[in-house]
Amino acid sequence: MTFVVAEIGINWDGDLKLAREMISKSKQLGCDAVKFQAFDLEIVKNHLEKERLLRSSISQENIQKIVNFAKDEKIEWFCTPMYEGAVDMLEPFVKRYKIREFDSRELLKNYNSKIFKKVLETKKEIIISANKSPKNNKLYNNKNIKWLYCVPKYPTKITDLDFSKINEFQGYSNHSNEILVPVVAASLGSEIIEVHITSDKNKDFIDNNVSFDYKELKELMRQIRIVQRIKK
Repeated sequence: MTFVVAEIGINWDGDLKLAREMISKSKQLGCDAVKFQAFDLEIVKNHLEKERLLRSSISQENIQKIVNFAKDEKIEWFCTPMYEGAVDMLEPFVKRYKIREFDSRELLKNYNSKIFKKVLETKKEIIISANKSPKNNKLYNNKNIKWLYCVPKYPTKITDLDFSKINEFQGYSNHSNEILVPVVAASLGSEIIEVHITSDKNKDFIDNNVSFDYKELKELMRQIRIVQRIKK
């Protein structure tokens, strides 16, 4: 069974009512988990949208509400920590972590990443997005680590993708606005599919250009489950 993660990320824009709606819709449409992100001021201080990023970040002020929303919907939630302190905050509430593609570059190059080391200490599952094959990395055979093929272009064009080595990853993190792409990844055996979602493509959410709305998510889930039935 392909494990589908609905990346709410920063598209809830700090609106808890909207966060609850997006968690609920993800569950209703068949996703297995929802994911958020955790920033601090140092990470986003030079970003043009830093205020929006900070209010859309998981924090001490909102984490319990997010936990309760996911619990009410009976869906797993987890998060991408982008600073070390976020791991301590998240640790009581999550059973796995996500490492973003940007942080995996250092990890693949010299096995050194402060965020990764902190997460590794938890001994929980780690999902890592990477643009380059991790096959020759000394961490590749670690059973607690799942690697996702990811192209860090927003949006990713079909011509930017190379699925010839996707079997060297355990899954795929999508930044394409074509439903076909994650469906193909599932058909090629991806255990984990991560897709960004949005409540409304007409709103000015930062990640909208790489996100599926509820109608698209419904169709995506329908096609992925068909692929699974065919592959049995």
